[in-house]
Amino acid sequence: MQNPRTSPRLTRRLLLGGAAAVPATTLLAAAATAATGPAATPAAATHGDLSTQLLAEWAEAPGAHPLIPDISHAGYHGGERPRRPRVVANVTDFGARPGSTADASGPFTQALEYAGSRGGGTVVVPQGVYRFDSPVWIHWSNVVLKGAGRERTILHFNRPLEEGYRPNLQSTGNSRWSWTGGQIWVMAPERKALSEAEDYAGSEGWMLGDTLAEVGAASRGQRTLLVSSTEHLAAGDLVVLETDNPADAGVLRHLAGDVAGTREYEWAVKAPQLTTGSGGQYVQYASLQWPVRIEAVLGERLVRLAQPLRYDLRPSWPSRLREVGPTVHDVGVESLTIRNELRPMTVHNRHPGSNGLCFQAVHDCWADDVRVENCDLGFGFTTTKAVTLTNVVVGGRSAHHSFACRMQSHDNQVDGFEIEQFTVPLPSGSTHHGLNLEGLSAGNVWRRGRMAEGTFDTHRAMPFENARTDITLVNNGRVGGSAASGPLFGARIAHWNVRITSGSPYAIQLADVAPRSITVGLQGLTSDPSGLPRDFQGDLENGTYLLGTRPAVPDLHTAQRQAL
Repeated sequence: MQNPRTSPRLTRRLLLGGAAAVPATTLLAAAATAATGPAATPAAATHGDLSTQLLAEWAEAPGAHPLIPDISHAGYHGGERPRRPRVVANVTDFGARPGSTADASGPFTQALEYAGSRGGGTVVVPQGVYRFDSPVWIHWSNVVLKGAGRERTILHFNRPLEEGYRPNLQSTGNSRWSWTGGQIWVMAPERKALSEAEDYAGSEGWMLGDTLAEVGAASRGQRTLLVSSTEHLAAGDLVVLETDNPADAGVLRHLAGDVAGTREYEWAVKAPQLTTGSGGQYVQYASLQWPVRIEAVLGERLVRLAQPLRYDLRPSWPSRLREVGPTVHDVGVESLTIRNELRPMTVHNRHPGSNGLCFQAVHDCWADDVRVENCDLGFGFTTTKAVTLTNVVVGGRSAHHSFACRMQSHDNQVDGFEIEQFTVPLPSGSTHHGLNLEGLSAGNVWRRGRMAEGTFDTHRAMPFENARTDITLVNNGRVGGSAASGPLFGARIAHWNVRITSGSPYAIQLADVAPRSITVGLQGLTSDPSGLPRDFQGDLENGTYLLGTRPAVPDLHTAQRQAL
């Protein structure tokens, strides 16, 4: 008899339909092996199991597997280690004094501007506690703000963004600082000026420049593109591939895996914020915007991308390559704690902005050895590309979003993270989410993490092709997202080697809710359903493997990097 805790769950369409990258016969053979053989033990797992085979099948056509996302290019410059520039300034030289009650925001800004105006460099923050009455903006590329260690350098912010910067309320009374903005905020000055001019009610993302070339049809997983001209393109350029999102919702159905249920889904009614012509679409979703680097120019009309396409390009979805526009890159924040003045947490979405570190409309940045305490939002990605967070911690009193990844943020990596048990628990009327993904974001990965609080918060607006891997968690948070934002999940969400200490499958078991997605090695479950509402009816064409078993491939990101 099959053991339901160790046998794979394969849907009919996955087995019968299959895909070029993973032949149905191969999956059937794997299913037979897993269903009839004993559960893998730690010793046996080192010699391979179904996870090893799945990885091998992914490696045959990276970027084109029907279930497994390609996260091999996640992080700073596609997975490189950050380049730390030489020291050029010390905040104490500009008047900042540890232990002083004076506002340090001016001296910090002057030191950062000094470094940025000279082409970049590291700004040192010596040991001690520095007090701030307003946020610190990093508007310059190639600048690193570096403390003496997160236990030794403390940046203490006395006021939330609502008081130290400006209010940011929606017509409902909700505060946008509940999900974006930082006490340290990395963003181009032009982007900040536009947001202020729009009263933070307009666009949040790239300020795209000129069209460099029109792009022809291509398939997901392809790296070579036919373009109208390569005259304005060069190897190494970061450009934005922009694809129109027509009113027929064809692009949206495609990003959801083109499963049967996507054809019956009422996109304009249930997902007006995503759907063109609905009357309620966010300006950010009128097109797909994916920054990608040009690896090589192959001729007058051919270019090769540094990573595979994440979705098809079709004649009915016009696409083009555009300049990324004003942005900031190669900014680092290291070895310090961002501490907010301890204030009671508000009810849901009324948070005044006791936030941590936010990256917005920037690329190829990082944070390392950074702790955020007493926050509404800990670490935020808002329209970012290739940002890496390593050895980061959220602690102190209860949070709203420990991590938020939103508004078409792509290819970011959070590696070696922790959400500590809250010192002040959630009050009534508040919600903690955990690892947030939303807003057509793709290629992002959380890995090697520990979570005493929170869940895997896939927060509507259909993020697709992302992974959470090698994580231990209590699983006590809640999923969120506006009902007008549509589906919780797009295609190819992977939860891989996840250890749940509370037994709850909530939001982590994907079998009943996520189209063309995969769960591998979920351990510790005491029940099965996700507990989430189902957006798409019918066969979701997804796969569940190795329930209750530690997979031989423990970290999907590392394994993909090694397989290439």
